[in-house]
Amino acid sequence: FSFWWHVRRPTARRGFVDGLVLDHGRLTRAVGGGMCQMTNLLYWMTLHTPLTVTERWRHSYDVFPDAGRTQPFGSGATCAWPVLDLQVANRTGSTFRLSLGVDDTHLRGAWTADVPVLDTYEVYEAQHVITNDAPGVFLRHNVLRRRVRSASGEEVADELVAMNQALLMYQPFLGPGR
Repeated sequence: FSFWWHVRRPTARRGFVDGLVLDHGRLTRAVGGGMCQMTNLLYWMTLHTPLTVTERWRHSYDVFPDAGRTQPFGSGATCAWPVLDLQVANRTGSTFRLSLGVDDTHLRGAWTADVPVLDTYEVYEAQHVITNDAPGVFLRHNVLRRRVRSASGEEVADELVAMNQALLMYQPFLGPGR
């Protein structure tokens, strides 16, 4: 599966509208902006399946503080036509189907398989740190890992998913006296 192979170039003529684009740490608007919201969803969903992510690009800027964050930092996937793609391979013996829906406020999606997937997947953050690399320059680092549990609940794997680093575009709260 290749995101851009299926979506193709986002143009106004094909019905794409203006949306937000993160470009070198600046929020701007462009036709097809917001497509990384879809790749974020696809990436997150895929991490909870036996499918394999073969290409994923991360955001190099952390634009929003953690208030209200429901997923670990760095668990998204950015895209930019035609070079930054999200690609997924099926290395299982099962057939998977991707279903997606979009309404005025939500993206919805699911991977379904022709046979039940018995393992469960938990994505978690490890080794999170914010460094002050120069005056006013903060970098955020973490490692994403994935625990795989069998149907009986036994942990059968703990896998490296990604190592992330991003320039903070906001002032972090480092605690009293810091």
